[in-house]
Amino acid sequence: QVHLVESGGGLVQAGGSLRLACAVSGRTFSTDAMAWFRQAPGKEREFVAIIRWGGGSISYADSVKARFTISRDNAKNTVNLQMSSLKPEDTAAYYCAAKATWPTKMYNRYEYTYWGQGTQVTVSS
Repeated sequence: QVHLVESGGGLVQAGGSLRLACAVSGRTFSTDAMAWFRQAPGKEREFVAIIRWGGGSISYADSVKARFTISRDNAKNTVNLQMSSLKPEDTAAYYCAAKATWPTKMYNRYEYTYWGQGTQVTVSS
């Protein structure tokens, strides 16, 4: 079993920054792909970014490219999401997700086995 716990959400003004963290515990050796998704009220959960735990592969949704940066800290077993130039449309609950192998379709939420409880990000205009 893999446990994921997100932190770092909060309220920020448009143009500001936030850094989210996902703490990974349990059978961490069984995770290769670590991703962030987000879900706004009334909308589907959508892909944000993904990173390979062992390094070498990173991808972003077009909507966050050049503004968000995903990274991993192997020593601390965390996956981070640095968010800059935040916009009101970035407001959502952000979720960390994990999968044992690299997903066939990284945008597909149903490919991911483990999920955190989410952390709320609210961007005011």
